[in-house]
Parts: sequence; structure tokens; C-alpha cells
Amino acid sequence: MYGADLTFLGVDRCDLADPASYADADVVILGAPFDGGTSNRPGTRFGPAAIRQACYLPHDGSRPSLALRTDGLRDLRVRDAGDVMMYSGDVQRSIASLEEAVYAVARTGAIPVVLGGDHTIALPDATGVARQLGFGRVSMVHFDAHADTGDSSFGSLYGHGQPMRRLIESGALRGDRFLQIGLRGYWPGPETLTWMAGQRMRSYEMTELTARGLDTCLTEAFATAVDECDGVFLSVDVDVVDPGMAPGTGTPEPGGLTTRQLLDAVRRCGYELPVVGMDVVEVSPPYDQADVTAFLGNRVVLEALSAIARRRRDAAGGAPWDPRQPLLDGR
Repeated sequence: MYGADLTFLGVDRCDLADPASYADADVVILGAPFDGGTSNRPGTRFGPAAIRQACYLPHDGSRPSLALRTDGLRDLRVRDAGDVMMYSGDVQRSIASLEEAVYAVARTGAIPVVLGGDHTIALPDATGVARQLGFGRVSMVHFDAHADTGDSSFGSLYGHGQPMRRLIESGALRGDRFLQIGLRGYWPGPETLTWMAGQRMRSYEMTELTARGLDTCLTEAFATAVDECDGVFLSVDVDVVDPGMAPGTGTPEPGGLTTRQLLDAVRRCGYELPVVGMDVVEVSPPYDQADVTAFLGNRVVLEALSAIARRRRDAAGGAPWDPRQPLLDGR
């Protein structure tokens, strides 16, 4: 475990071995310090610690959102269970341990937020949630430069290029409720794309996002995500952002979203969708510059929590959030 006393911006710690310590939680944060599925540059095992502490403000368990008028760390009951013990040399043992940890959180009704780690962890993360809500009842909104739908890599079925394929093959998630945002570059090849088409996956490549507009594509994707599903799992790979703005990642691909676009998109996900689980992956501190990628990962979590808090407040009778309202309108 890395940083045994470190929690996400100072929120209270809980113990997965003691369910009473998170019985009242709305959100439980888990660290997944794993890079055993990496095919290029390692280092994401150090991602959870970097994301937890990447902030220039006091680590006092409070972060009021300027835009949303909520404090995601206080308006929600947020706990941090620390890092799940994972072994980079034993991928199957590691993902089994993480799946059990995520399931332990999900079955209490809390939202598991997992800090990665490479994208291998999406398989146990989303499976753990689906075990609680039901296989086929959870959709996926997936921000990434890469589809992560490969069949095998280096002779292994498990790695950061295969988790989405394994999720669909297992039945945990439906291919036709799988929305991918930000794909680009030079992988995968025709065989994998044919498989994806057969599963009726919907992938929004960067060229389409540019031509049609990110907001338009998100609105379309959201309509699919909530159709015949009870919740949405949000998976954010920081390499969806252009590496000029997020260099600290293992498989950088030029031509991605801006940080502003990603944060706005995640905010919309948290506010407009019934998010039941989330992971933020592929932050690799050894390749970061001035901690900018770790800061991005931290803010992705905060944007999601702030938006979820605002969604719940508005559902209870608050005035709906309108980003066009002036800053000092008091809402």
C-alpha cells in the first residue's frame, strides 16, 4: 500500500474489513496501484497517491465548487478506503482482489470511485458494480484515446488494452450500451473494429467530435446510456486529453480533448447521468511534468463528485443548475 495515511484531499478514512466504517457513505474511494497490464511505459502504480494529493489547497476534506455551488466532499459522505493490495506480477489475483473490494462498496449502495492504475482495472471495477446491479443493467461511458477492445496482448487476455472486450464477453456490460468518447490514432486494426461493430458498440472518434461538437455527441451518447440500464459506469483514461496537456501517461496519443473539454464533459456525466461507479486511470507520475496530469486526475474526480452532489440536491427540490447563470446569483 502506498501512502498508508494519505486520503483523497483529507477525507475520512474507512476500512473495507469493517463495513460499519462506510455503512453511511455515499462515495468510497479506492486506490488501485497496478501497472502489470501496461504495454508501453509503466508507472501508473504510483497514480493513486499522486491523484489523492495533487492540490495546492489545504487537504481538509472540503472543496466547494465555484460553478456548481456544492462541496462534493462534504455534501456527499465521502470516505477513502486506501489502496487495494495488488501485485503487478499476478494480474488475475490482482483483478480478483479489486473486484471484491469494489463489490463490497457497491453492495452498500455507495458509489465506488477507483483511482488507477492502468486501464486493466476497468474490468474488475465495472464487474464489481454489475454484480450488485445485475449483469447487463449497467452501461459504460468511456473517455479514452484507445478502444481497449483487443483480444490478447503478449499472450495474455488481461491487460490495459483488453478490459472492455472482457467486460462485454462476460456479460457484465452490454456492447450496445457501451459509449466511447475521444478515440483516435492508429489502433485497433480491422479485425478488432469488426468485432466492435458486431457488439454494436458506439465509438465517437475525435474527428466526429470535432465535426459535430462534443456537446451534441455527449447528448446522443447519454440517451443510449440510460436506455434499458439502471446505472452508468464512468471510466476516464487521462490519455483522452492531448498529451500536450496531460503528458504523464503511458500511451500518449496526439490530437485529443483539451482539459477544459474533459472536465466539462465529466461534469455533465455526473449531473445528467445516474453514475453508479467510476474510475480514473493511466496517470503515470514518472512521465508527468509539474504534476499537471495528476492535477487533472484530481480535478476529474472533484468535477464528478461536485456534479453528483448537485444532481442529488436538485432532485430533492433545489433550483436546477444552469451554467449560464451569473456567478453571484447565489444559487
